[in-house]
Amino acid sequence: MAAGRSYADPVSVEHESTSQHVETYLVSAGRPERRAGSPVNTAVEFTSTYAADGDVSYARSGNPTWSSFEQALGGLEGGRALIHASGMGAISAALSLVGAGGTVVAPDQTYNGTYDLMRAFEEAGGTVVRVHATDTAGFLAALDGADLLWLESPTNPLMDVTELDVVLARARELGVTSVVDNTLATPLLSRPLTLGADVVVHSVTKYLSGHSDVVLGATVVPDTDRGRALGERVFRHRTLHGAIAGPMEVFLALRGLRTLGLRFERASANAAELAARLADHAGVARVRYPGSGAMLAIEVAGDAAAADRVCDATRVWLHSTSLGGVESQIERRRRHPSEPESVPVNLLRLSVGIEHVEDLWSDLDAALTRGLGQD
Repeated sequence: MAAGRSYADPVSVEHESTSQHVETYLVSAGRPERRAGSPVNTAVEFTSTYAADGDVSYARSGNPTWSSFEQALGGLEGGRALIHASGMGAISAALSLVGAGGTVVAPDQTYNGTYDLMRAFEEAGGTVVRVHATDTAGFLAALDGADLLWLESPTNPLMDVTELDVVLARARELGVTSVVDNTLATPLLSRPLTLGADVVVHSVTKYLSGHSDVVLGATVVPDTDRGRALGERVFRHRTLHGAIAGPMEVFLALRGLRTLGLRFERASANAAELAARLADHAGVARVRYPGSGAMLAIEVAGDAAAADRVCDATRVWLHSTSLGGVESQIERRRRHPSEPESVPVNLLRLSVGIEHVEDLWSDLDAALTRGLGQD
């Protein structure tokens, strides 16, 4: 995976002057201060304004419920977090760190929302230099003269992995601002700030909240002078553009974050087992699996229509977009017109959930057989 870590390796988080395993940290992070009679859970603060002379005057700038989630995620990633109204809100705020006419170095295949946003950046006069995610030498060469480096590892949906430590180190040497989308890996597998990244972005909609019931995003910066300066720029973008989150959605995300360790461990174990079985399936031409995590992709032994039939034939798997929920989801990504042509038309992205692996396998095996006419 991105940082060479499997889920089985312990992740320690500094919390209240003790080093805790991540599962322990997630249960307690972002809760109210313990005192006699205090509530266990963070309150949902519904307010648009605040009494004068406090730290926050208007709700577009801050909310106590946001602060609880930001504290929890910041500790998990090892930095200072900001919540955004969506993953694209977080991505837009991070991309705003490069000025008009600047140069961005990015993988040639990314999440399609990011890809479309960078095309808009090019249309406005910016330059995007695209490098294959696994081409380390290509990244190192392209960084000279760049203003911003954008990475995903693994990439969505091709599951390609970048040597983050090497590429980020070179960006730091050259003074190039670096951003890593850590949505698929999660902080359980990769903590890019510890590898030298300047900004981490998340679609909180996905694994962090984990129940397909909120749309949120987040940015995280290091707690350093440089990181805080970048964080102020991201905060200003969020405030001025108004892409803020509702407190109820953030409360739900914080509740979902409590079980991230359990959910991701189960989903990752399921994904590893399915990847191994799919590698020997007659209906699968190629399995794309980065070696850990809960995401994989397959190229079916057929065309786009055959891939669509496989999706339609599933009963346990949900044929839908998005990922990272407790339910397993399957989708042919090229059915979206905005998906880059580098994504094969017969590729299915699988977001593996927490169901029993035998139920997932029997359903997928049957769908492949029916969809490809092999019965």
